[in-house]
Amino acid sequence: MEINCSASDALLPLTNTSATIEALLDGYDIRLRPNFGGSALDIGIELIIASFDSISEVNMDYTITIYLNQYWKDDRLAFNSDSNISMTLTGDFAEKIWVPDTFLANDKNSFLHDVTEKNKMIRLFGDGAVIYGMRFTTTLACMMDLHHYPLDTQNCTVEIENGYAKHDLDLHWKSEKNAVHGIEKIELPQFSIVEYRTIEKVESLLSGDYPRLSLSFKLDRNIGYFIFQTYLPSILIVMLSWVSFWINHEATSARVALGITTVLTMTTISNGVRSSLPRISYVKAIDIYMVMCFVFVFAALLEYAAVNYSYWGARAKKKAKKNKDRGAGKFMGLQRKEEDIQICDGYYFYLKILFMFLYYMRIEQTNENAAVDEIRMSPIVAIRNHQGTKIQIEEEDKKGTLPPNVNMAPVLPRTCMSRGYIPETLVRRKHSINCQKKKKELPYIKKQALKGFRLPKIKDVNKIDRLARLIFPLLFFIFNVSYWAFYLLP
Repeated sequence: MEINCSASDALLPLTNTSATIEALLDGYDIRLRPNFGGSALDIGIELIIASFDSISEVNMDYTITIYLNQYWKDDRLAFNSDSNISMTLTGDFAEKIWVPDTFLANDKNSFLHDVTEKNKMIRLFGDGAVIYGMRFTTTLACMMDLHHYPLDTQNCTVEIENGYAKHDLDLHWKSEKNAVHGIEKIELPQFSIVEYRTIEKVESLLSGDYPRLSLSFKLDRNIGYFIFQTYLPSILIVMLSWVSFWINHEATSARVALGITTVLTMTTISNGVRSSLPRISYVKAIDIYMVMCFVFVFAALLEYAAVNYSYWGARAKKKAKKNKDRGAGKFMGLQRKEEDIQICDGYYFYLKILFMFLYYMRIEQTNENAAVDEIRMSPIVAIRNHQGTKIQIEEEDKKGTLPPNVNMAPVLPRTCMSRGYIPETLVRRKHSINCQKKKKELPYIKKQALKGFRLPKIKDVNKIDRLARLIFPLLFFIFNVSYWAFYLLP
């Protein structure tokens, strides 16, 4: 069906225009695409970027508001031979004609603006050309590579696709780069749009080949925010930890408090950075910087531990050595007194043995064998069989001044076996020998364990602080130069 209208007909009253629209829709089948059964229908796409609302690293997406205009030609809607004549209609008219089912392939959530009415528009031209426009806000997925975060560059896209296969519908940009407008006016708080590209490609699926249009944005992150919020505070905290190198090593409370404060501050900064990022497994550039700053701060605290150990450990060793020398002197004096007492006790003991032996020899002259048996039945056997005890009677007169019977006598009379008559030097417990062996083994094991590990002897502990004043700033400077050169230089 074709309705021919002249230029003057376009200026006719509303009643004639309404009749024209009714005539166009009479017998129109919205289920069939234009040129159904023929060649593929060409659909041109035009985008106008209204705003970049937000970019989220946590959710890996960004929100954008765009105007989407679609161009195609439907001969069934031609009403005049002059292509310059057009009618602009409301969005409700789109429900009465065929429109392409265009969608965003990487869309997460979208909504069409409806203030004050639905932001949709259709314009019909006399030769059947159609412009279908709408305004909507959409949240699109953007898979980001955060290895160099926050010194990174991201690439986010708008993926436009249609439900018709390529042999039915040919999707293309209206005029390549001129099909995208408004990007030059966009300003983002954290990013700068370096460049954008329009791409046409075909997605091959099991159901067929489908045309897809892609608008790619190259976003370069602005580092100014992170310099003032993360990097500069971290540098100042590390430098603050070096102040402890100039504090007297005897001011323990001041140096420990300063070290713990800097460590906790670095932990707080690191937690704040991680809260704005997704939980990804790989290491980011900012993680490396935070960890190294934490290592420098923690090393400054350990440096004071080394100073404190060297200082107080040396003093403790000197004090222990003095106490040991004093104790050795007292022990030698006491040992001499004990030796004199033992000598006296020894003479007294052997004198008692002599008198008791003579007494028994006089009584038991008639039966020497019985005397020997009676002596062997004395309590010395019980003392010998006592658990863990062994009594040894050492020979006092090795020259043979005492009678030989005394040396060969295995036991002594009951009256002489009182514990008070036997000096402690004559009683040795078997288990005491084992204890002495164990005590001798323990120092040997400790010496072998510590043989390969010896701390360097430092006479002046202030030397450690003086070295730290040079080494810590030098290493931190080298780290910063390497870090920024690696991530900033191409």
